[in-house]
This record gives sequence, C-alpha cells and structure tokens, in this order.
Amino acid sequence: MTDKPILVLDEGTTSTRAMLFAPDGKLLGVAQEELEQFYPHSGWVEHDAEEIWDKTLRCAQAMVGQAGGADGVAAIGITNQRETVVAWDKARSEPLAKAIVWQDRRTADFCAGLKEAGHEAMVRGKTGLLLDPYFSGTKMRWLLDNNDAVADAAKDGRLALGTVESWLTWKLTGGNTHVTDASNASRTLLLALDGESWDGELCDLFGVPQSALPAVVDCAGELGTTHTDLFGAPIPICGMAGDQQAATIGQGCLSPGDTKATYGTGAFVLANTGPTLPHSDNRMLGTVLYQLGGKRHYAIEGAVFVAGSLVKYLRDTLGLIDDAAETEALARSIDDNGGVVIVPALSGLGAPHWRPDARGIISGLGFDTGRAQIARAALEAMAHQTYDLASAFAADGAKWKSLKIDGGMAANSWMAQDIADLLDIEVVRPDFVETTALGAAMLAGVGCGMFASLEEAASAMIGKAKTFTPQMDEPVRKARLESWDAALAKV
Repeated sequence: MTDKPILVLDEGTTSTRAMLFAPDGKLLGVAQEELEQFYPHSGWVEHDAEEIWDKTLRCAQAMVGQAGGADGVAAIGITNQRETVVAWDKARSEPLAKAIVWQDRRTADFCAGLKEAGHEAMVRGKTGLLLDPYFSGTKMRWLLDNNDAVADAAKDGRLALGTVESWLTWKLTGGNTHVTDASNASRTLLLALDGESWDGELCDLFGVPQSALPAVVDCAGELGTTHTDLFGAPIPICGMAGDQQAATIGQGCLSPGDTKATYGTGAFVLANTGPTLPHSDNRMLGTVLYQLGGKRHYAIEGAVFVAGSLVKYLRDTLGLIDDAAETEALARSIDDNGGVVIVPALSGLGAPHWRPDARGIISGLGFDTGRAQIARAALEAMAHQTYDLASAFAADGAKWKSLKIDGGMAANSWMAQDIADLLDIEVVRPDFVETTALGAAMLAGVGCGMFASLEEAASAMIGKAKTFTPQMDEPVRKARLESWDAALAKV
C-alpha cells in the first residue's frame, strides 16, 4: 500500500478547504478560506462560483506543496455542499450567473404550483424527495427562466449545469470532464433512485435540458485527472460524494441501520438502508448513500436547514457572542434556559415539517433574559430538531438505538450531552469530528486502489470516539419537549 497522502477538497457553505490525509486517517495539513454569501433578496442565498474555484485551487495548491508536489499525492477526493447549482459556459469555462445555494427559497412558488398540479406523488415515488426549493432541479429551471445568459447558452448548446462537485471537477480537469457522482445526482429531483442516469419524465417536468447535465458516475474510481498546469503534474480524482453522504461513510455507517447526524451549517441525519430502496411515510427523504461498481447503497435522510448557521447569526447579525465556542461556556453558566425557546426557522423548516414559509422565533423573553439564556436556547434547539427527526424515523420503523454525531458543532460537548439527554440514547462522537472530509478520503482511497473496500478503509482510517450517555430526569425532559412544541406551534 502506498504511503502517499490523499488530498481532499471539502467545499462547504461558508468556507472551502483542502486537507491532506495519511493512509491511516491522520490529518497532515489544512488550508482553508472563507466564502462570501450573498443575500440579494429575502430568502435568496447565492455564491460566486468563480470565488469557490479560485479559493479551492489556492488551498489545494498549498496542500500539494506540503506533500512535496503532485507526485506526492495519491489521489484527490471531493466532497461538497449539496443542491447548490452552478451554471457555466462550456466554451469559456466561466460562470454565467451567481450560484444558487441549497438554502435558497426563491422557487417556493414554483414548487407549490407543481404540488397543486398533483406532481408530488410521481416525483417522490421516483426520487425519494419532496417538491421543495431545497433541491437542485427547481434552481436550474429558475436560472433558465430568469437569466438571459443562461437561456442563451442553452439555446446555443454551450450551457453546463451542475452542483459544486461538477463545477470543481470541470475546472480541475481543464474542461475535459463533466460528471456528477450518484450521491449528488440523487439530490437534484432529476434522477430516479433506481435509474442509471437522468430521468426523461422528470427533466421534462422541470424543463431542464439533459444536454446541459453531467454524466452520472460512481463515487469512487477513475473519475477524472487534473490538468497538468494546475499542480505541475496530473493527479487522479478518485472519490466524490455529497457532504452528508461522505460524513456517513466517514463515521463508518456502512451497515443497514447505522445512523449519523452532522451538525454543520444545517443538521442532517442519515440512516443506512443498504441496497434496499428507501421509503418513508413521514416525509423523510430517500437518497443514494454511495455507488460503487454501478451498484447503489441507499439511506433515509432527515434534513434540518439551520444548525451552525444559527450560532453564526447570533455572532454576526445580533452580535451576542464573539465566537461559536463561547456558546458552550454560556450554556454551562446557567441551570436552565430561563423559559427561552428558539425555533430557528431562519430559512424555513425542513424535515419533518417541510414549511418553506416558516419564520424563526425567540419566545419566552423577559427582563431576566441575557446572552446566556439565548445561547443555551440556541444549542437546545439542535437537540429538539434532532428529536423531531428521531420521532419521524421511529414512525417509519427505524428507531435509533444510538446516534453518531459529527460536524463543526459536534465539538460542543454541552450540546452533545443535551442531545443524548433529550433523545434518551447514547450519542457517540469521534475524536476527529470532520468526518465529511474523512469520508471523501476513504472513497478516494478505494478509488485509487489504496483499499479494497470501504470497510477496509474504515478499519484503517477511523479512530477513537467518545460516548455521551443520557442523564436527564424524565420530568425535565417532558417539560423541555412541551415548551418546544408550544413554540413550534407559534411558527
């Protein structure tokens, strides 16, 4: 087995990173830059795709330099914010519009119209998804309808559409490779869960030309090769997955029933269903977990739109805290939330409610309310949103026995304990919480032949973990749940 490191490009919502992983899973280096978010109208969220590329390349070149050059890197793995749509000109390899971010709600009316016309049952039956602005297909349609440059490129056959991994791969390969992996493709509303490629009926419904879409490929293998000019020599791209699928792999959730929750900008719970097509009667989502050798493994997913972004809002917009880590100390400084409850519907409510029109509230304010109560209520909102998802999973016959957690917010031990307390189950947190990048490294390791299987990669790369056991008294738990339900009803 080679001892060369794997380079992971982890393109998130608020930052982009390049990370070097040794074959044993040790993190050797990180280069990171923040991404600017644009909010041109209420409910709209955009990125500059050229900024994403420029900063990703700069970070990647720094890590390739640390590895001693391109020849010192075994392979590249890519993981990305899902559902964000980029439209670019194939001829010039330049973006035609701002990227529409997964949080964006501008297509809510379009989705409502499709529901009213009776299309949701067909869409859900094929894709496992709901008609919601969250997903990529409606964003693609909006760009075609509302941006002249995108519409003209489509007429001329110059239009390329894709999610962020497609855009990065296009740029990395010098415009030679237009692909998306099956996990990302399953988030577009344009791919049937059991279909090899794009579904004609779905593409027609959303008005998205298949000629502009990337080819659907495996999550591991020889997916592309970087252009020589970027790093001095070509590097194979051998792993690719959406961030939540990558985190599930990075947690070692490789058997049916294994469940993880990632707390990043949003919060996402995935339960592995193996080769069995996922089904939910409680508005959970069905998704492709990964595809290897043309064979798919699936998951049921619950998506919460606001998690870490709530803490960012407290810091950047309200100015209540100086940094995210401060919330843990504030939460520990008081015995309870003082009656304050936050429902963080800052961009609507996700699963299991699916209310794109909902707005967030802070209830229970009094003259005795201070920063500590609000910070604690913000963290408690993570446990409550997770509890709602757990209840929906249980109603689908997939009750959680324990929960593996990761993501930036998972480093907050007070929050991890609160989740264990409220859900009354063990919560397991790996010592290395950035499992999204680790999962991409594992896929790239399999794709380049470093490991024979994901199970072998997990055994080699996944380290130790800490377990949080429930300690909350039942009357306290009951009171918390009643307060949350009352606040939720107001939303």
